[in-house]
Amino acid sequence: MTILPLNDPALLALSLALPALATLAIAWLGRWPNLREAATLVGAVLLFAVVMMLLAHVLQGARPELKLVAVAPGLTLALKVDPLGMLFAGVASTLWIVNSLYSIGYMRGNDEPRQTIFYACFAIAITATMGLAFAGNLFTLFVFYEILSLSTYPLVTHKQSPTAMRAGRVYLLTLVGASMVLLLPAIVWTGLVAGTLDFRVGGILDGKLGAGALALLFAMFVFGAAKAAVMPLHRWLPAAMVAPTPVSALLHAVAVVKAGVFTVLKVTVSVFGIETLQTSGASEWLVYVAGFTIVAASVVALRADDLKRRLAYSTIGQLSYIVLAAALASPVAVLGAALHIAAHAVSKITLFFAAGSVYTAEHVTKVSQMDGIGRRMPWTMGAFAIGALSMIGLPPTAGFLGKWFILDAATGATNWFAVGVIVVSTVLNAAYFLPILTRAFLRPAKGPRREAPLPMVIALSATAAGTVLLFLFPGVPYRLASMIVGG
Repeated sequence: MTILPLNDPALLALSLALPALATLAIAWLGRWPNLREAATLVGAVLLFAVVMMLLAHVLQGARPELKLVAVAPGLTLALKVDPLGMLFAGVASTLWIVNSLYSIGYMRGNDEPRQTIFYACFAIAITATMGLAFAGNLFTLFVFYEILSLSTYPLVTHKQSPTAMRAGRVYLLTLVGASMVLLLPAIVWTGLVAGTLDFRVGGILDGKLGAGALALLFAMFVFGAAKAAVMPLHRWLPAAMVAPTPVSALLHAVAVVKAGVFTVLKVTVSVFGIETLQTSGASEWLVYVAGFTIVAASVVALRADDLKRRLAYSTIGQLSYIVLAAALASPVAVLGAALHIAAHAVSKITLFFAAGSVYTAEHVTKVSQMDGIGRRMPWTMGAFAIGALSMIGLPPTAGFLGKWFILDAATGATNWFAVGVIVVSTVLNAAYFLPILTRAFLRPAKGPRREAPLPMVIALSATAAGTVLLFLFPGVPYRLASMIVGG
């Protein structure tokens, strides 16, 4: 196979064009479900191939760029591939394939309505995710960030019940409201002070603002990127669990929450700069906010009987590990944060896949109803066990890697508050995941053995295997993470 030249912008254009074309094909083929879903899978596989070619370029040192359109003087929609964006795009494009496969089994198995709209909006969300991952400046990031919010609203409200519509309002008002009130003004302020909106290695704000102003600007970015679900801007996430499970997987693993923590990490590295944050102390306050979010979310998860609600609050806590690492503002912490983006994605999608399989096969939604379900659904709950161990941070699962580096960074900075948060939250993670496993596997089964539809089982088995393989063979994510901090 011939690889296009390293500086060829065609690959970047294809990374947006392919999911966009898949959207059109899905809409056109809506009357023929088999063809519609084939278009989804073909689009996902082709996007993965393009992203893998871009990955090869990035690992060789290339940084492909593409200017899309100049909207106004100083405002250009532009794409540029860097290691952090490459990591995010690689995760999203890989998981789109397995999520599409899973969705076929789930949507058919539960006879969900409006399936064409579901697949089309999902493809638009992936288009926005690619644009966000490869954004060359803050303006481009903001545009695709908003497209992602708007394209996922119909997915959250998919059931169109009063509960779903209410959750959709919370979802949209929180995410769009925070971005308009905080994120957009932060971008404008940055442009006025720095004279540019372009992302640069080492940041663009060195010497431009005092410590207090830097801290305020950093807070506007962190809370403006409400997809990161830092408390108190977190309630949209558990509210959105009314959506079908494949949407929950999209929200928690493939795109939405990852867009939030990606934005925080991108701003940390390429707008403020690690050294600027270290010397100014502008991010020190965030250690305590992220720490509180981690522990508080874990306590809520511990008390939640609804399985998806427990997983939702687990996500809130796990995301703030990444935010905590950004707040520590050291190369080791940023490396750990980048690895945790990948680890959390593959682990949490496994957990949601398993939850959806249990619902599809048994119509069970509560932890208290899961007695013996591991004996009736061994593939599903075996995968759930792997995802749960990863969220706790135990080897040989991917969740161990990022948490280890973040803990190392906290210890190296003698930030004992951060160390204590990681230790306490690990215990809490075990306290709300292990009882599910003991209930599922050690209590008597109350029915015949059966699994969810085969596409769902294949998908969750693949992501569970990926959770272990990412621990055993972390080479590519680790290389990308090292490149982010100049390693």
